[in-house]
Amino acid sequence: MKPLNILLPVHVFFPDHFYGTETYTLELAQSLKIMGHNPTILTSILYGEKSPGGTRFTYEYGGLTVDCIDLNTQPLKNFKQLYSRPDLYPILKDIILRRKPDIIHVTHLMGHTAVLLEVIRDMKIPTIATLTDFYGICPNSKLISYDGGLCTGPNRRSTNCLSCYIREHDYEFLGPKSLARLIQNDASLPWVASLLPCIVALPRFAQSQIRRSIRDAVDRIAYMRALYNVYACMITPTDFLHEAYMASRFYPEKLKKINFGINLDMVKVYRHAMTEIPSSIRFGYIGQITSHKGVDLLIKAFAGLKEVDETGTQATLSIYGPKDQDSAYMSELNNLTNGGGAIAFKGTFPKDQLGKVLSEIDVLVIPSRWYENSPLVLLYAMATKTPVIVTDMKGMSEFVRDGHNGFTFKKDSVAHLGQIMQQIVDDPAVLLQLSQNTDYAKDIMDHAGDVFDIYQTVLE
Repeated sequence: MKPLNILLPVHVFFPDHFYGTETYTLELAQSLKIMGHNPTILTSILYGEKSPGGTRFTYEYGGLTVDCIDLNTQPLKNFKQLYSRPDLYPILKDIILRRKPDIIHVTHLMGHTAVLLEVIRDMKIPTIATLTDFYGICPNSKLISYDGGLCTGPNRRSTNCLSCYIREHDYEFLGPKSLARLIQNDASLPWVASLLPCIVALPRFAQSQIRRSIRDAVDRIAYMRALYNVYACMITPTDFLHEAYMASRFYPEKLKKINFGINLDMVKVYRHAMTEIPSSIRFGYIGQITSHKGVDLLIKAFAGLKEVDETGTQATLSIYGPKDQDSAYMSELNNLTNGGGAIAFKGTFPKDQLGKVLSEIDVLVIPSRWYENSPLVLLYAMATKTPVIVTDMKGMSEFVRDGHNGFTFKKDSVAHLGQIMQQIVDDPAVLLQLSQNTDYAKDIMDHAGDVFDIYQTVLE
């Protein structure tokens, strides 16, 4: 087969965004280039982010050409634009015409919205996707409900999605004081959400903004599901994500489970097991510093440890991530540390330093409150034989056998997480066996080979 022109749309990209989906897209594109193909990236600057000016521009990163649409030039006006931006149609079409892709591989729609799939459908270009989160079935992409609990996806009438919308946009419903009280109460919000679609269907609401907003929230899942039929194949990296899209009737026959690959060359010098019992346990966290990532749980659990036990073992906690991502949350975390010197916020680091950073951590903790989907930092930790502690939810727990290559703890349980961390501090020798049992050996080139097989099948 001749070299392919491959367009990879992703919501955000390097250098300003450098987390899981962006890293996956970068490493996959670089691998496809090594294989002799011509990949290019299509991304966006989300509304409210720093803008260089101009509707769109092109730049180079990591040996790749990147087309970027600046969404600041087309500000958001309503909720529906979070998943459907018809105003982007001509811009997206023009970029695709210019790149002339043989196949398109979407790794995230947010920013471009599902209008990108409308363009692809109309242009009749073969397309696949890697589903990196729950954007197709969930407005917040995380399956976190209005009350902070976990969700399994839209119910039959999408009233649970409407509950989330109302809670997020309660200012639209605060006119009648009685209604305001009801929607601010977790117990009454679900039945209010089930009644509102019937109420706003009355003639008096025919031209109201509330009626349009409710319709947009409820209709989202059907709109997204219909357009996901554009994909010839959808790669799912974890069992849980696979099951979630199946349960929401997103074309089970098109879903294909393939685990992520990682750049093993980047960490090859660190792929060895721990050989000595550490005298001071170095706990670490690497990732976004936001509430849904659960960093506060980790700090609280660490703060409850006996830092020095009777054998003299000490513990430290290093937190790597952007300190300016959520200023209010960061302020909360600083208050929790109470100036303790054993907890250090170390900011971000260059991607190629990940192996070195992991080598300076004895235990990586991923305390997320949402269904993570095979986070790459987890896979890299396993590849460097760094034991992990993760929340006991699918998406991570399918990679971690409790007590074998790491530990799992109950979601949101500071006590359970603290108990596991204290166990390690009291008996650090347990890390030697965990490290021996920890590994991840699927390289990104292997994953790219799996992906290319799909390209061939689709194009044939």
